[in-house]
Parts: sequence; C-alpha cells; structure tokens
Amino acid sequence: MCYAEINGLSECYAFRFPGGGAMRSALLVGSILFVLAALSLQGVASSSDSALPGQIDSIFSGLVQPGDPGVAVLVKKNGNILSEAGYGVRDLRSHAKIDRQTNFRLASVTKQFTAMAIMLLVHDGKLHYEDRLNEFFPDFPPYGKDVTIRHLLNHTSGLADYSEIMEQQEKSGGPKWSQEHQIQDEEVLALLKAQPAGLFPPGTRWEYSNSGYVVLGLVVAKASGMPYREFLRKRVFVPLKMNHSVVYQNGINHIRDRAYGHSQENDKLVETDQSATSATLGDGGIYSNIEDLAKWDEGLTRHTLLSEQEMAPALTAVKLADGSEPRWPRDPRSTDPGEPPFVQYGYGWFLDPYQDHARNYHDGGTRGFRTTIQRFVNDGVTVVVLSNRTDLNPDALSLKVADIVLSDQGSVRKTGALRFSPSPPACPGLSSWRARP
Repeated sequence: MCYAEINGLSECYAFRFPGGGAMRSALLVGSILFVLAALSLQGVASSSDSALPGQIDSIFSGLVQPGDPGVAVLVKKNGNILSEAGYGVRDLRSHAKIDRQTNFRLASVTKQFTAMAIMLLVHDGKLHYEDRLNEFFPDFPPYGKDVTIRHLLNHTSGLADYSEIMEQQEKSGGPKWSQEHQIQDEEVLALLKAQPAGLFPPGTRWEYSNSGYVVLGLVVAKASGMPYREFLRKRVFVPLKMNHSVVYQNGINHIRDRAYGHSQENDKLVETDQSATSATLGDGGIYSNIEDLAKWDEGLTRHTLLSEQEMAPALTAVKLADGSEPRWPRDPRSTDPGEPPFVQYGYGWFLDPYQDHARNYHDGGTRGFRTTIQRFVNDGVTVVVLSNRTDLNPDALSLKVADIVLSDQGSVRKTGALRFSPSPPACPGLSSWRARP
C-alpha cells in the first residue's frame, strides 16, 4: 500500500503484484514518477501564487499615504495567506501603523456573527427558527406574532428601520440622539414596540433591516441567559482563538489596537468615529482585525462551530412565503421601468455569485468605517478589506483583488471605483438600505 500527499490531500493507492520482482519494480518506479510529477505540478502552482502578493500590494500601496488612515487587507487561497498587510495609520493622533491586529469596527459584517450566535442556540435547542417575536418579548404589539426568527435573519420581517423612526421622533419633538447620547438596543426595541404595524406582512417582501439584527442580538441574550457580548466571546471568539475581537460597549470593555474612523471634510481626512447609532450591537457592534478574521474564515471552512448541515440554512437564498425569489426594493430615484434585480441572501450573508464564482459575502458601512468580507467558496479564496476611512471602496478593492487571484479560473471584469465620492452612493436598486450612520 502506498500513501502520497498531493496538493495537501492524503491519497491511498493499493497495488497487487501477481508477478515477480521486475513487474513490482516497474510499477513501483511508475508510482514514484507519478507522485513526483504531481509534486512538480504543485510546485508550479505555488510558483504562480508567489507573484500574487506583489500584485495585491500594488493595488493598495499607492492608494493610501503613509501618514493617512487606511486599510488592512487579508487574502487567503486554499488555507494559505497570500497577503496580510496594513496600509496607513489607526488614527491621526498617535499615527500608530495599521497592522494585522488593528481592530476596526466591522459595521454590518457583524451580522454574520449574530446569525452564527442564533444558529448555535438552535444547535443547543434553546430556540427554533420558527419561534415568534412575542415568545421572547411578550409585550410586543400583535404584529410581532407573525415575525419569526427566520424572518429576522433573512430580512423579510417587515420591521421598520430604527434610524428612520429616530428621525421621525426628533422632527416631532421627541428624544434627540447624538454621538454623546447614543441609542441602545433596548431603546431600539421600545421604538419598534411603539409602531402599530410592520412595513409589510412578514415573508412577503425583502428589505434590509438593521432593526431585525438589533432584535436578534437581544434574542441571543434572552435565550442564552448572558449578554450578547459574552455569548459571542464564549461560543465564537474563544473557540476560534479570535483573541483580539470584541463586541464593544463603552464603559464595559476595551478595544485593543483600535482604529478610529475618518471621513473627508473640506478635502482633508478628519476623525468621525462615533454616531448616534454606534452603540447598538447585533447589527454592527463588533470590532475585529484581519488576523482574527483569518481564523473566522478557517472556522467556517472547517465547520469548527457548526456542521455543514447545520450551516446550510445560512447559505441558502431566501424565498418569499409564496415560493418566489425576492427582489431588491425599488429605488424611487431610478428611471429604469424594469423590475429591480433579484436578491440572494441567507442568514447574515449575501449569496449572489461573482463572474460565475460561488460567493458568500457582506459589506459594512458606518460613520468612519467601510468593510467587506468576500468568500469564493468553491475556489478556496477569501478577501477581507477593512478601512477606517469612508472615501475608499472596500467592495471594489476586494473584487479587484479577486480578479487577480481568480484570473486563471474565470474572466476578469472591470471593477467599480476604488474611491467613493464624498458621499458614498447607496446600494444600486436598494433605496431603503442604509450604511449604519
């Protein structure tokens, strides 16, 4: 019996030799030559990959001035790190350089972690996807009886956007939230309880909902009996050795190696790190870094936290109650008379492919930060771009990297602008989506 490791996979070859030594020797030599040829091919692939770090660096090195806020970049292929680099500084006070342990606010990239927390509680038998909102919050208005955990996970709940309710209340003389007086999760829940109904019957439409993921964070705390931040620490960060990641709550915990957010004002970058909605948790409250996100990616690949079968619902595109595929909400500014495009979303992940490459991904945007994680699951390629400035476009940057890494497997397209205009454009066709302000 002969064992060989080819491209990282252990293969077993069994040979039976009916004849004498000459036949055995010939077959053995042939086997050795086969293995050497395979290893040689592996060497060619590795040699090709060796040029990729320089190509990736060329995308970012001219984009960020050394003393400016910038980006951290992670690129993995088949479990190997091709790039793990920082460009620019964490803030304009200390000018500490961005490195692989610099913690950025993930914004909506947090949602995949909130979804994982819910799925772990389903695994534990402490909740079910069809549980209703009123089961966790008995004083929620009657419309909550039709909203399930599944609706919250896949953005078909119909819950109103809490930032829009905040604006309405401020205009009518109600509470005024600010960077100093930030809205908390329980206050978001109170705003939703004050609404007479949802935006639409649950399951009949798709509309991106930060409110839904704030509520999911509260459900995690209710079902687990511990704060959301502590559940994430015990059940996700510690098992995956994500030692620098944290669900940040001012006055309760601390962010190590913290990057501060920045925006362009009057042609210069200024610190814009917090807003009225920066204290909510389940929709965008995690700080993490490319070193820890490499471990997150590895955990997803190896099914460390949940089995492949248990993860399947998160990576299955939502269907509406009538069995149809949902579409992005229509942009009222659009002059296109046609239907908006279909949207493919699971639990905390967008699922539409890129250039025929299967993909799980999510972007994040909040005051001072832009982020993205792109996992090309059939190609073994992951790209993460974290930025502490809002004039860069991590989505376009990550796809430019993907074009390079995937270029031998598919066509290369022209990516979008690598920088935003002073006010980043809304997602095409999605009028109600908001970067967390």
